[in-house]
Amino acid sequence: MQFEFQTIKSPIENILLKEKGSKFIGYAFPVHDEDELKKSLEKIREKHPKATHHCYAFRLGINGENYRANDDGEPNGSAGLPIYNQLLANNLTNILLVVVRYYGGTKLGVSGLVKAYKESAKLTLDEAEIVTKELETQIEIKFHFEQQNVIFTLLNKFGAKIMDFVSDEDCRIYANIRLAEKEQIAAQLSEMQHVTFNFT
Repeated sequence: MQFEFQTIKSPIENILLKEKGSKFIGYAFPVHDEDELKKSLEKIREKHPKATHHCYAFRLGINGENYRANDDGEPNGSAGLPIYNQLLANNLTNILLVVVRYYGGTKLGVSGLVKAYKESAKLTLDEAEIVTKELETQIEIKFHFEQQNVIFTLLNKFGAKIMDFVSDEDCRIYANIRLAEKEQIAAQLSEMQHVTFNFT
């Protein structure tokens, strides 16, 4: 099972390429879901309302299983696919890559377009900081008040991030843990008395 994926650390904007009068402007955004994706696309369309084309590709999911390449009116396969291929070449997911084109009066032909969109996408990704992210899951643990030291020590050992802690006679804690550690934590919690837990 795969527990990590590669994406970009932060958005990249305004990477410019000029080809026979046409301007190609590259953007890349780290995105986690379709909502973020749509908002990022809308942002680009608002920023460049007079652009001739807003071509893009995205990959979502740990293996990039949710993906799309969009030519936005360019000849079929001449824009979205070269952009998408750059995501594959860099093994990136949870990312949106957009290339905005302002037509400059000279037709580039399909091969010229493929080359320009590929180059623009590549230049944009060259500027990005690529990071490896680990998949996380959330755990809810219920336990007696006097057990909190033991629980906190265990979570600390696994580098869990405490999201919420409800301290009462019966305590509840919500924490994010690395998916890779899920079975080990579950095994150790199962051995404790008066402790219940579930993953959300």
